[in-house]
Amino acid sequence: MRFLVRDRILGFGEDYWIEDQNGNKVFLVDGKAMRIRDTFELKDTHGRVLIDIHKKMLALRDTMVIERDGEPLATIKHKRFSLLRNHYKVSLVDGTELDVSGKILDREFGVDYDGELLAQISRRWLHIRETYGVDIVREDADAALLIAVAVCVIHLAEKERED
Repeated sequence: MRFLVRDRILGFGEDYWIEDQNGNKVFLVDGKAMRIRDTFELKDTHGRVLIDIHKKMLALRDTMVIERDGEPLATIKHKRFSLLRNHYKVSLVDGTELDVSGKILDREFGVDYDGELLAQISRRWLHIRETYGVDIVREDADAALLIAVAVCVIHLAEKERED
């Protein structure tokens, strides 16, 4: 499955659409403005919230939290003691850990589990500025979760660059 993320093209605030490879709108990333903490919702085309994403308020390191149906699903933070600057850890509530590494700000990175690639995020095959692809490698993978992970690590890397 391949998705195209139109990252803030002529949009208001932090809202942008994610389309499938046929150009059909599939998800809306709805950035909530005027909030104390960074907050996003991943919605379907009918406006139903699939995933809530927000910055954890009290944390030593910047941490994003992903929730589904009001229940915690995952936390994402910069990996400790990593030689690579762009290396993030995704801790799922079931104890599973995903690894995110690559050139996050360039939109060239992968998400893997135990050495197996789950998703590849890239601008390589696209010529449209401010657009990147999310290629879900495994058919049984949770596409909404992997897109939420991509949104989170990009947001964290951009915040880190600003600081």
